[in-house]
Amino acid sequence: MNEHRSLPDIDRFSIIMAMILIAYALTAIITLPTQTLELQLPGFLFELDINYLTIIAVLVAVLAAAGCDWLISGHPFFEKKTRWQHWFIPALTATIIGVPLNVMEVGPAWWWVFGLGGILLAVVLVSEYISVDAGDSRSPVAVISLSAVSLALFLTLAISLRGSGVRLYLILAAIAPAAFLVAARSLLLRTGGTVKTAWAVGITVILVQLAAGTFYLPLRPIQFGIVAVGTLFALITLATNFVESRPSRTAWIEPLLLFVLFASSIFLF
Repeated sequence: MNEHRSLPDIDRFSIIMAMILIAYALTAIITLPTQTLELQLPGFLFELDINYLTIIAVLVAVLAAAGCDWLISGHPFFEKKTRWQHWFIPALTATIIGVPLNVMEVGPAWWWVFGLGGILLAVVLVSEYISVDAGDSRSPVAVISLSAVSLALFLTLAISLRGSGVRLYLILAAIAPAAFLVAARSLLLRTGGTVKTAWAVGITVILVQLAAGTFYLPLRPIQFGIVAVGTLFALITLATNFVESRPSRTAWIEPLLLFVLFASSIFLF
């Protein structure tokens, strides 16, 4: 049996990485004033601060999604007509790299985060490329890597949002799409076939309710992040068990144990 071991085209890969990293590197030397958008609603004032990094975060998400699409289109064993499901994690990775860079002052630590973020993005792009071909001997490792990275990114986002002190509606506005993307991609990686939209929407609704319900509790950012990612992981596992038609009596055991494990770990922090 011949094993496939394809690697992405180095020219395309280099162009994608260079464009994204240059965009973030420019934020270290370019400073623009923050603009605040205000919308007065009945009994509620909506405020949104927009700065240079906000624009860059949106730009790099688009670049990462388009770049990954371009990269895997050159895969010699790519046969599917659609490839949009490969956009999720690269776009999320590129966006969340900017979260710590946005709150840190430029210095040695900033450049360390910048470098580690670049390595993480490279791993995600290569893993997405490898995961295209189920016959690749490295495909299981790529699938595991993508699942682990997506959960780690969600944890980073949740901790950063809670620690930044932003208002509840901004946390929910960021948590909802991130939870949907992570859930949709993780379910697709675990079960194959098509995107389980209904399950991903249901998981997103539960995560939004959880974030809203725990917002005013005296939780530290890392505690909030652990509860959020633990709930997300448990729900994804539960959905996977039902999609794979496992016995209903045992389908709940693993997700319940995962949730209890993560929830109990908050007392360590």
